[in-house]
Amino acid sequence: MPDTTLPATRELSYAEAIREALAQAMEADPRVFTLGEDIGVYGGAFGVTGDLVHRFGEERVIDTPISELGIAGAAVGAAITGMRPVLEFQFSDFVTLAMEQIVNQAAKIRFMFGGKASVPMVVRMPAGSGTGAAAQHSQSLEAWFAHVPGLKVVQPSTPHDAKGLLLAAIDDPNPVLIFEHKLLYKTKGHVPAEPYRVPIGTAVTRRAGSTATVVATSIMVHRALEAAEALAPEGIDAEVIDLRSLRPIDTAAIEASARRTGRLLVVHEGVRTLGIGAEIAAHVAGSEAFDFLDAPIMRLGGRDAPLPYNPVLEKAAVPQVPDIVAALRSLAAGG
Repeated sequence: MPDTTLPATRELSYAEAIREALAQAMEADPRVFTLGEDIGVYGGAFGVTGDLVHRFGEERVIDTPISELGIAGAAVGAAITGMRPVLEFQFSDFVTLAMEQIVNQAAKIRFMFGGKASVPMVVRMPAGSGTGAAAQHSQSLEAWFAHVPGLKVVQPSTPHDAKGLLLAAIDDPNPVLIFEHKLLYKTKGHVPAEPYRVPIGTAVTRRAGSTATVVATSIMVHRALEAAEALAPEGIDAEVIDLRSLRPIDTAAIEASARRTGRLLVVHEGVRTLGIGAEIAAHVAGSEAFDFLDAPIMRLGGRDAPLPYNPVLEKAAVPQVPDIVAALRSLAAGG
């Protein structure tokens, strides 16, 4: 998906953009280092860290033992003492093994010490379905962490945002979790060569429209855009908002779009029940934007089931383009 908000420039893949951000941050600040399982010579489970170990050495690109709790604990300790660690979990599912350090320590230390200590750490995690990795390697757990005060949560959908959000996250004095969809690593887009930041907490309009607003996250942004283009010949003109940040949420952008279009659909891959779509729907329902809606708010999310291995069932478990098309048609007809 080309990033139409940017001038034409060179293209990088999503994975290359992340690697470039890491390299630029490490070049600019000796406090920045990265750690995780197989991120050194192997280059990471999805090849994202690549040759960084050859460029920066084993003291700054650290291969760790297979202990997510230990990796997270080391990152928390390093951050408290003034370093800026960027840790990588091989799959976002494995963050479950590090919940104590992330949720009970990283998220709370700045508050419990009255701002005298901070935890400027970044957690990078490949997430989502579509690779046949089954129930223990395909989840979308971002809503868990968006529920926790003290954490920031982002989901870049383009190579441009993958670089800009990572650099912003490294600068941030708070712990930031980045969920990188596995199917996006090979996608390409315009990425400036110089360092830049995408502010955390700002959504972006990927497609302007007047019939309905689609608020989407991560890979669902691409599917929403595809659905919008498919419906355009029918006179259904969908506006697509890329949320980018789940905590904080750019509620102003969502409200403004819903006011203009009068209809709202929220699409995410995580399980629909208690998902981010529920929070957005509840917020809009309690805002002045609700008075401008001409149809009930709709949500699309993952099914209440572990992700299947079977590719047909795997696709059926999360929203696909036809599901978004059907929901938009329903919205356009009045809900």
